[in-house]
Amino acid sequence: MRDVIADMGPAFLGSRLKRLAEKMQAGAMSTIADAGLAMQPGHMAVLAALRAGPMTIGQLAETIGISQPGVTRSVGQLGNLGILADAPAADQRTRLVELTEAGRAAAHQAASDLWPRIGMAAQELLDGFEDRFMAQIAAIERALDEASIAERAARARPDGLRLREFSDDLARDFHDINAQWINAMFSLEATDREVLENPRARIIEPGGAILFVEAPGLGVVGTCALQKTGASSFELTKMGVRESARGLKAGEFLLDAMIARAGEMGADPLYLLTNRKCAAAIHLYEKLGFTHDAEIMASYGARYARCDVAMRYTAGVA
Repeated sequence: MRDVIADMGPAFLGSRLKRLAEKMQAGAMSTIADAGLAMQPGHMAVLAALRAGPMTIGQLAETIGISQPGVTRSVGQLGNLGILADAPAADQRTRLVELTEAGRAAAHQAASDLWPRIGMAAQELLDGFEDRFMAQIAAIERALDEASIAERAARARPDGLRLREFSDDLARDFHDINAQWINAMFSLEATDREVLENPRARIIEPGGAILFVEAPGLGVVGTCALQKTGASSFELTKMGVRESARGLKAGEFLLDAMIARAGEMGADPLYLLTNRKCAAAIHLYEKLGFTHDAEIMASYGARYARCDVAMRYTAGVA
């Protein structure tokens, strides 16, 4: 099953962080309930802030860094639980809230037991990169204070596709992008697994190449490989583009770059093997200079059980 939110990259960063928060808060909720406290994880920040003394709704919102409506909702819920109550205020137009006796007891229990245990659990998740991760979160928060997502989106223009060369940190993208489309239309064959699970050993080291296309706001959205199959013969293979990049012409951009790379490498022949079910891809191959070729089918077609189309690059070939 594909992970739509992960596939969409930075464009769905807010949704991915929300999903992560929900997973972490579900565990925190269970820990809070086991401690006998009838509160939610979202209440903990209000509880922590009021340990310093009474505050107005506005002061709480500023201290915690969330909206006043969100703070007002939490204050109302904690008031119903008897955790906090209104405090005397010099200005009757200002609402001041403070912890009740039960609230102070709950805050003490949370500070001495709950927060340390939940904190240690979070530290275990962040083992080895806690300082860097927390610094990156702080940097994102500062950047959002300077300009919101809406402001940044208004001035962004998604037209800057760019190529990236293979590196080991992109091996997972190479695997996942291709496994997704192959499994959606066919099934992974042994030769697929061998290449997708060992791209450096099966493609790069024998003299081939792997390119990726990256789209602004979406990250890596497509990949394609040139696999050396003879002294000068190369198969254009494992080309896939994520659904998140539809409409960006990322596939054409990538294929054009890979044809140019094959020319630089002296590919002769440059060929590909596919299936007639991949009609859109075949149309693109034809558009950029590939023609159907019986000789290629006879020489290489048996490599894949699903292969019923073989093509050779002929544009510009004498």
